[in-house]
Amino acid sequence: MKGLTKLTAVSLAVAAALPMMANADVLISEYVEGSSYNKAIELYNNSDVEIDLTGYKLVRYKDGDTVAEEMVVFADSISAKSVKVILHPSAAITVPAATDSMTGNVNFNGGDAVGLLKDGVLVDVIGDIPTTTDWGKDTTFQRNLDALTASPTYDATQWASLDKDTFSGLGSLDAATIPDTVAFTCNGATLTNIYDVQGAGDSSPLIVDGSFSSANEVTVKGIVTARSDSLYKGFFIQDMQGDNSPYTSDGIFVFLDQAAPDTIQPGAEVCVQGKVNEFYGSTQIDLKADQKFEVGALGEVPVASAFYVADGETLAQALERVEGMKVILDAGSEMKITRNFSFDYDSYRNNMVLSHKAPLMKPTQVFEPNSAESVALGEANAVNQLFVESDYKAKSGEVPYFPDFNAETGYIRVGDQLTNLEGVIGYSYSAYRILATNTITAGDFIRANDRTYAPTVADMGDIRVASFNVLNFFNDSVGGDVNPSNSNRGAKVEAEMVLQRTKIVTALVAMNADVVGLMEIANNGFGELSAIQNLVDALNAELADDQAYRFVEVEEADKYDGKFIGGDAITVGMLYRPARISLDGAANVIATPEQHAAEGAQTREKDSVVEQSPGYDKFQRHSLVQSFSINDEKLTIVVNHLKSKGSGCIEDWAEFNEDSEPADMQGKCNAFRVSAAKVLGESLKDVEGDVLVIGDLNAYGKEDPVAVLTDYDASTTDHIIRTASWTTLNGKVYEREGSVIDKGYGLINLNTQAHGAKTYSYSYNGELGNLDHALGNASLAAKLVDIDDWHINSVESNLFEYGSKYTGDLVKSENAFSASDHDPVIIALSYPEPVVVLPTPTPEPVKDSDGGSLGYFALMLLGALGLRRRS
Repeated sequence: MKGLTKLTAVSLAVAAALPMMANADVLISEYVEGSSYNKAIELYNNSDVEIDLTGYKLVRYKDGDTVAEEMVVFADSISAKSVKVILHPSAAITVPAATDSMTGNVNFNGGDAVGLLKDGVLVDVIGDIPTTTDWGKDTTFQRNLDALTASPTYDATQWASLDKDTFSGLGSLDAATIPDTVAFTCNGATLTNIYDVQGAGDSSPLIVDGSFSSANEVTVKGIVTARSDSLYKGFFIQDMQGDNSPYTSDGIFVFLDQAAPDTIQPGAEVCVQGKVNEFYGSTQIDLKADQKFEVGALGEVPVASAFYVADGETLAQALERVEGMKVILDAGSEMKITRNFSFDYDSYRNNMVLSHKAPLMKPTQVFEPNSAESVALGEANAVNQLFVESDYKAKSGEVPYFPDFNAETGYIRVGDQLTNLEGVIGYSYSAYRILATNTITAGDFIRANDRTYAPTVADMGDIRVASFNVLNFFNDSVGGDVNPSNSNRGAKVEAEMVLQRTKIVTALVAMNADVVGLMEIANNGFGELSAIQNLVDALNAELADDQAYRFVEVEEADKYDGKFIGGDAITVGMLYRPARISLDGAANVIATPEQHAAEGAQTREKDSVVEQSPGYDKFQRHSLVQSFSINDEKLTIVVNHLKSKGSGCIEDWAEFNEDSEPADMQGKCNAFRVSAAKVLGESLKDVEGDVLVIGDLNAYGKEDPVAVLTDYDASTTDHIIRTASWTTLNGKVYEREGSVIDKGYGLINLNTQAHGAKTYSYSYNGELGNLDHALGNASLAAKLVDIDDWHINSVESNLFEYGSKYTGDLVKSENAFSASDHDPVIIALSYPEPVVVLPTPTPEPVKDSDGGSLGYFALMLLGALGLRRRS
């Protein structure tokens, strides 16, 4: 076989006798993914005639994608029983002089599957679709000669794996020379117990400090508990007896760097020999270079041990005790979902994250940035995470270990306790991971805070005000008007747009709010083809006339280009019920600062190297203000959506944070949001009556922008708050250099007033917090009946959202859950009707028997004494 012996006449005869697939006589016979540009693909014509390659092309499935990217389109031919080699133009690869070779855009990497298409149909492939991370990195694969049949399904057993930059087989079906090997046996070897390899510390006691590998090989025997053909590329074994110590693990991972042979199955006894490695924190036995293992009898799979966290230890410490072992999460494990099943950029796959006892809170939601408490919580969160994994990347819309996953009854929510999941504990990408070995049902989730179909405050108070980020609601797909940037950030097809609108409407109807502030609605004006009109029409179709909404439209003078609120693709909006609350004057816009810093406006120095800043032009959405009259009282509502935490401002560049999270954990452009908060505070400080500031401030509860609008006092803290530099406002210079804030503007955080600091409307990277706020002045805060973050979005899986790009065949629902990624915030307020005080009536005088008058109070007294005369 290729990779084992030279081509012989016998093997040629065997190959010629193999059945051929229709239109698939051409196949991939070699794959080279070497250093730098050393990439090549070899094709083989397994027919007896020359084949015209017109219609054939090479494609790649990049990093787990299921949609192919074109690499090479062929227009020549390939001779009978011959090969053609396609080399990267910059490859340092030499092939034999007579080789039929060409250069082409073979730009695949070790995480990409490579396919051969004929007339658009996949006829042959190397690598699974979707692939696993780095499955073919730094490897040469040669096809076995008894497997020269094209197939659209990858079979790893048909390929021999060779070392990096092995090119000697290219150009013919001759194999690279591989020395004969002697079958490994454990007979006579001295065995080391698995628990002695693992030890009681963070790393193996067999590895000296400063090293990552043991000096000598060890021979270990155990029972296979799980294969990992993709995520880890090896298998897990466990000592059947163990040492009955809670401090040492009885299991370990065996690294092969490829799929294990079929003989290695759960329950098989396996003896392995190799060095012990600490591979980026994972203790393992490394068999990559010299695969010395012996497979014994197939028996029972070890029973999973109940996982628990002991008093006084962190989750990470508890997981280290069972690294490599098979465990089960039962009710006593107290493992709660802290990040729903979604995409993990570190491992580039979908997975889920658990934490011990409770979901994780964002440190700056509950503590002041840079405080000792905030830093400590951040550190505690980092060691309180367990990722739930499947071996192969999940298919779009599927949770591999939860086959009943669906939008109506098989949902997963942050805060649920997960039970009855079994798996082996591994460590990769700087985190502990449980590789699931069984499947679970909806009944295995203990619901701490289950779904509710209306917020608790839906019928409270005299009026209700809601804040709702609607996740880029665009109506372009049904002919909506354009926005200033002529871009669509939302649904691209009508079916998705209608689903999104239906889910939003379902949520709005249940909220029963009299005023609704909207964020992330398309900024395409107020006409018949505007997104806000489209939404209002759909909403009112579900309501009685006395519950119907209108939208607030700003004055012509406040419109950008005579049509929009600012120049962004999205904007804020406001709906109200005219039967319940009346407009008091016209709406107006509060413009927010922009940041414009020319290239070289600032410098930074590191290691004696001075760098000049690139140019920065940053914007944020303007705010919308409308006053209302309710029972003879004035209420002014301000809807806001400040700059996001994603892309950086010049302050982040100056602190070398352009590619990382700032140390204070407030995200990027924090000072820029502070500038907006300052402008808001100044604009509202003299407004008469009740003031309510709502919306997505892109700042958690204790972060600087919220502090500036509420209770910040520089004299009581060491934490310094600054505005951004290089800002303009309404086209004029606002602040050339950032200024220090001394005092907040005194608004009151209504959620904190009612429920304390641990509230949330948003989930990011496994941590919960409030980006969506309701801040009121003192008179407004006194009218608060209650406030509710209605958890229909933040704790749900984003796979239930309207978009279908990554959800495969998952059936969507029109329910309110995952209508957006932010929870709506609903505020119930007391505005009772004025009490009408009637004047006290003056009674007619009563005559006595002599015609005199008795006083009113005297008459009452006589009556009380029973002495009133009869007339």
